[in-house]
Amino acid sequence: MAGKFELKKSKNEKFFFNLHASNGQIILSSEMYEAKGSAQGGIESVKKNGGNAANYEKLTGKDGSPYFTLKAANHQVIGQSQMYSSESARDGGIASCVQNAPDATVDDQTV
Repeated sequence: MAGKFELKKSKNEKFFFNLHASNGQIILSSEMYEAKGSAQGGIESVKKNGGNAANYEKLTGKDGSPYFTLKAANHQVIGQSQMYSSESARDGGIASCVQNAPDATVDDQTV
């Protein structure tokens, strides 16, 4: 099973997506978008930029937990990971995004 994007609508009527790895784990989450088309554009940006490991920034949260962001060519953040228990787990998350993002299918759950 390949990775997939789930496009959803929040309770406050905004749109967001999650990228799931082939095992079903969420590996990347988007910001909230006002319009569905903007969220769909975000998915396309993740597909375009997510296959290149150089587009990921490795960060550490206030509590010391490692996480990462994915940036577009204009350096805008287009997705963020969960907090990980170790740097090696975070690096595995990045590798999973690089592998899954370019060819992930889209499951539109807003219709």
